[in-house]
Amino acid sequence: MVLARPEVDRAEPGGGPVRGGDAPRPGRRATAARLGLMALPLAFFALFFAYPVAAIVGRGLRAGGSWQLGRIGEVVGDPDLLHVLWFTLWQAAASTALTLLIALPGAYVFARFEFPGKRLLRAVVTVPFVLPTVVVGSAFLALVGRGGLLDDLWGVRLDTSVWAILLAHVFFNYAVVVRTVGGLWSALDPRQEEAARVLGAGRFAAWRRVTLPALAPAVAAAALMVFLFTFTSFGIVQILGGPRFATLEVEIYRQTADFLDLPTAAVLTLVQFAAVLGLLALHAWTVRRRESALKLVDASRTARRPRGAGQWALLASTFAVITVLLVLPLAVLVERSFAGPDGHGLVFYRALQAAASADSTFTVPPLTALWNSLAYAVAATAIAVVVGGLAAAALTRRGGRLVRGFDALLMLPLGVSAVTVGFGFLISLDEPPLDLRASWWLVPLAQALVGVPFVVRTMLPVLRAVDGRLREAAAVLGATPWQVWREVDLPLVRRALLIAAGFAFAVSLGEFGATVFIARPDQPTLPVAVARLLGRAGELNYGQAMALSTILMVVCAGALLALERVRTDRTGEF
Repeated sequence: MVLARPEVDRAEPGGGPVRGGDAPRPGRRATAARLGLMALPLAFFALFFAYPVAAIVGRGLRAGGSWQLGRIGEVVGDPDLLHVLWFTLWQAAASTALTLLIALPGAYVFARFEFPGKRLLRAVVTVPFVLPTVVVGSAFLALVGRGGLLDDLWGVRLDTSVWAILLAHVFFNYAVVVRTVGGLWSALDPRQEEAARVLGAGRFAAWRRVTLPALAPAVAAAALMVFLFTFTSFGIVQILGGPRFATLEVEIYRQTADFLDLPTAAVLTLVQFAAVLGLLALHAWTVRRRESALKLVDASRTARRPRGAGQWALLASTFAVITVLLVLPLAVLVERSFAGPDGHGLVFYRALQAAASADSTFTVPPLTALWNSLAYAVAATAIAVVVGGLAAAALTRRGGRLVRGFDALLMLPLGVSAVTVGFGFLISLDEPPLDLRASWWLVPLAQALVGVPFVVRTMLPVLRAVDGRLREAAAVLGATPWQVWREVDLPLVRRALLIAAGFAFAVSLGEFGATVFIARPDQPTLPVAVARLLGRAGELNYGQAMALSTILMVVCAGALLALERVRTDRTGEF
């Protein structure tokens, strides 16, 4: 950012122009403004993230007034829990490698090819990323589980196989690679690779020596994000893993909800927390490399229609992968929601409106969960936009360790156990002035924690693209930091703000890990309702779970398609 020179005349609010030497130093003023913008996000994360997590960990490791630190060695040395840790690492690494292998050709297609329906296909690719993990698990259960499509056609069942988990993770994270790597790939100047080929390099050699080094930061960032999401996987493993497979997140849930073993859950939370901190530090480093190491061109000038049989074959194979891997599970999910005992129809959807019976899973009609989820998500979106918008404004000007630490703090809810956060809400927010256990706002507050990182990551690149001289001119004319934001930044980032709100709405709608603990029985959300229905035997419960999952998928997909209509290729990182 270009700071105003000290000798330039500036007007102070309510007074005439003053000389630069008589006014506060610009650096100090900017620092004060940044700290002011950070105040609300820091307070929000301190009260509703750090405090609940510290409370649950402290209760688990502190008994009789003394710390039980020896419990850490006992848990870490337990063979069963070591197996859980090994499976968590192994499946995350395998999922990441498989996602890169399958998604990188798609990233190239979206970056370099122009074809009819490209925007719609980009939206279709992104739909799985915003779907709740419970819906993803339900979709693959309908495809590969007992009575699923593969079971009906060929007698093949993968519902308790690690392959089902890996494929579901690829389904969920395909868009992360396509958008992160493809977005940078589309902005790389293709003439550099063409020049290498003119000098005698083969196609693969030119790509390996010119394009791959430039793409390396984006590939590393995408791989780290996929690893982070799969390392902390909960809903997918909970549904598809059965009793044989458990990640750290699933084991934390079991130790907390099933066995009430808080010390073990606390140790596992600390292990996961340490791993997530390391991953976020690596991710921040790769993002800085990606921002500073390359000179990019207008992405709209690099895409062209496929030429030659090889390029058309690559485009066709990408369509086939998207159809089989992304569209088919969702299509099977929809089909199973209509497949009643007497043929296809609306029997399961009608059952969602039926009043609760004595043996019902809920105390209210299951369809009530839809209206609960929408109300919670709207409230959570409002909170996430306010908190995330202020945080993004504070991070607009790149700084030192304070800014990098604040940025990492905002990302922590994506990796720290949502189960720990949810249970921490119950045991920490139970005394005045923060006695919120019976409050309706408890669920939106937990969901907003997940929405804030998406708001920040969507708005921050756009805010940093605003010409800093516009802000300086407004400050010279006497505008306060709030007036600068309202009159300069907001008109320029309004589109990004809408997209950030849409992403926050979608992820809040599908939050499951924390909500499963704090949602009241008479006010379940859609993901909680789906999980409860899948946990009970019976064709009617299974059919209602498929129907609710389909409704949730349609709502999330509708929100995403609306975002694509206002998105530009340069709007944010997601």
